[in-house]
Formats: sequence, C-alpha cells, structure tokens
Amino acid sequence: MNNLYQAAVAAFDKANSEDPNKEVSAGKEYPKELLYAQRMTDMQERYAPETTEAVKLAVRAQHIQRWKIPRSDYPMDKPGYMLWRTTLYKFHAETAGSLMKQVGYDDEMIARVKTIVSKKDIKNNPETQMMEDIVDLVFIEHYMLYFAGKHADYDEAKWIVIIKKTWNKMSKRAHEFALAGKIALPEALVPLILKAVQ
Repeated sequence: MNNLYQAAVAAFDKANSEDPNKEVSAGKEYPKELLYAQRMTDMQERYAPETTEAVKLAVRAQHIQRWKIPRSDYPMDKPGYMLWRTTLYKFHAETAGSLMKQVGYDDEMIARVKTIVSKKDIKNNPETQMMEDIVDLVFIEHYMLYFAGKHADYDEAKWIVIIKKTWNKMSKRAHEFALAGKIALPEALVPLILKAVQ
C-alpha cells in the first residue's frame, strides 16, 4: 500500500496503543483496541484482500479509542445503549478523519472512510457492508465466546436470536466464508450457531 495508508495505520495504532484496558492473546498482553484493530485487518486480509483502500482504513479505525466513551456513561437500558452506539460511531469517524487529515489524505477519501466507520447505509453502500461483514466475522471468531461467558444466564432461545441478528447483518459472501471453515467458530457454540443459521 502507499505511504499515506501506512502513515494513517501508524497513526490509528498509536492512538489505540494508549488504551489502558489490556487483553492477552497467545500469551502476550496488548492494549485492547490495538489488538481489536489488528484482528480486524487480519480478517479483512483473509476475507477480502482485494477490497478498497477506504475499507482497509475504516476496518483499522473502526473502534479507535473506544475506551474514551464508556458504556457506563449512558443509561443501562436499550435507549441508553442506542445513544451510546450512535455517539461512538460519530466519535470513531471524526477521530479517524482527523488523523487521516494530519497525514495528508484528501477530503474525498476522508469522507468515504467516515461514512464506512459511521456504518451509514449498510445495505446500499458496498464498502459499509464489507466492513460490517468483517466486524461480524471478527465477533464470531474472537468475541462471541467471551460474550457468552458474560451472559451465561441466557437460554438457548435468546442465544439463537442474538446469533440470527449478527447473521442477518452479514452478506451472503460472509455467510459462505464463515460456514466454509474459513474462521474459527467457538467450539462450545457451534451447535447453537448451526441451529440459528439453518
């Protein structure tokens, strides 16, 4: 990729390396959002290596500095959750756009990346849908089991609803990728995943 892209990724990673929250992967500790960004790029390279530069940038910046807007700052109900999510989308888009501007990207590319990071027009914008596919594939491979552990009180019916919601956000291509063994499905949840998607 070009020098601008490399500079933007370095800026995104520097911002995410400030995350005070840590996560261990393969015996090594990482700032949580830096690890997430690396997992996103890894999935993008496996799933859609041919995708656009705008998607590659958006994928790397999708959770940029997420810890600065904690969930606990918003009411712990559905409206509070939705407000938190929409606030985050705007924050991530503006942060990514600002860093891209600093390294020399033009306004057109910045606007494209901000649209993708904001998850605008998912079903009609192929670049936004591409990022959504990658988000969901990363969630299934790396975070669904952790989520299950936090919600051990959920019954099978609730889990099937959650899995279906994730599945319905994905494209047919992402469905085929997941079911073809291209991602590591969380073993304990495989029966539920197969039940939900069938």
